[in-house]
Amino acid sequence: MQAVLFEDKNWKHFLPLVYTRPVGALRIGIYTIAEKWQRALNISVAHRSRQEMRNLFDFPSDIEQIQINARVLPTPDLVVAIEQLKSGQALVNEDLLIASKVEGENEDEFNESIAFTGDLLVLENIPDLFLHNGRAMLLDLPYWKQETSRSQCSESNRVIGDNSHLLLAAGAKAEGCIFNTTAGPIIIDEEAEVMEGSIIRGPFYLGKHATVKMGAKIYGATTVGPHCKVAGEISNSVIFGYSNKAHDGFLGNSVLGEWCNLGADTNNSNLKNNYSSIKIWNYARMDYVDTGLTFCGLIMGDHAKSAIGTRFNTGTVVGPFANIIQGDFPPKYIPAFSWGEENYDFEKAMQTAQKVFARRNMSLTKEYQDLYANILKE
Repeated sequence: MQAVLFEDKNWKHFLPLVYTRPVGALRIGIYTIAEKWQRALNISVAHRSRQEMRNLFDFPSDIEQIQINARVLPTPDLVVAIEQLKSGQALVNEDLLIASKVEGENEDEFNESIAFTGDLLVLENIPDLFLHNGRAMLLDLPYWKQETSRSQCSESNRVIGDNSHLLLAAGAKAEGCIFNTTAGPIIIDEEAEVMEGSIIRGPFYLGKHATVKMGAKIYGATTVGPHCKVAGEISNSVIFGYSNKAHDGFLGNSVLGEWCNLGADTNNSNLKNNYSSIKIWNYARMDYVDTGLTFCGLIMGDHAKSAIGTRFNTGTVVGPFANIIQGDFPPKYIPAFSWGEENYDFEKAMQTAQKVFARRNMSLTKEYQDLYANILKE
């Protein structure tokens, strides 16, 4: 038996982040969506996604499968309902196919629909990653506690709120910091470090081998993924992994992919001066769409970078491998492989990516290069 996360027709609403990963590999809370389901069901998880993803992500291998919509996050109610499914049955909520238990590759091959009316958490678009981040973190926390050895918090830190909600994994470091857990837990994962002078309010998760640099100010609900370095001021944002915001500047209500780098004093606006709802670029509609949100900041695809002093306007969307070098406010939509107002040569982009990977003792494989090249075909 294997769980298979399938992408439905709404997958394009998660571009530019899913140019380089399936929807099921998006991070929210502590884990990626696939990592959540693996823990919730205690079985292997694969992705049924686009052809260009097949060489980099696990695809189905078992005949009998529990097909799960990749946009749906596991809640206790839903996990129980999925575990009770019999072959040929499906869970639906109005016109949303949540999950089915079938043989073969077609999630629609079921003969009985069961209406699910329990607690359901579905992602509709990218802003949902930061909007639901706090709740996702709380849903993930029991699994993290179950599998993670923990260490004691140093007495050099000041804890406001419940001490038991400050959770340090074995090998995590934090000295001379202020932690406020009154609004949610603060989780520092294995070999991560929070440097002195930092002030953090939960809910907050710091991934393995990640670093919060000196004097940072972080508001929940924020996730900083593995191998990231962050500094300055951050509020209600999700940073996937291997990305750096290593200097002063504000990042709020934002989502950054992997291998991004924000230059010193990069700031983003997350609130319009007239307090109206924010429009962002939507790849599915090839136009700006109204989010209905008062607060929405920066959406940045993998390997994108900003120069020092960059000022991102409210609701800016940046494609993968874009380099923002202009001194004034850049456009609110920046296509992939941009170099200022020009195109970024693909071979030069791959040379830089190879150097970036090497800094983490990784290599830029042909499979990754093929995946990145596919972005140019869109």
